[in-house]
Amino acid sequence: MSESPDCPICTMPEPLVAKDGFECATCGHEWFADPDAVGEVRDVNGKLLADGDDVVVVKDLKLDGKTGGIKVGTKVKSIRLVAGDHPIDGKIDGRGILIMADKVKKA
Repeated sequence: MSESPDCPICTMPEPLVAKDGFECATCGHEWFADPDAVGEVRDVNGKLLADGDDVVVVKDLKLDGKTGGIKVGTKVKSIRLVAGDHPIDGKIDGRGILIMADKVKKA
């Protein structure tokens, strides 16, 4: 039997098991079972993406707190893949953003 991890926030033992990870019954913090497991990330055309790839935005993206957002055709260089529902981490104009994979294509 595998030992369940302690909560990384409040360090309470025996977290609740959620569908994709764990949830702390004390503080409510949720985390993935394996934080390093990103899995396969594919762009809008189905091409496999990897850390360090360059991608091009294929749909206008709205950003909170900044007028205009990100326009179609904007290139994001040296992406980093992360776990979560927005698996692409990149920088545009010095601002770090998380992007969904179906909004970009491999450059």
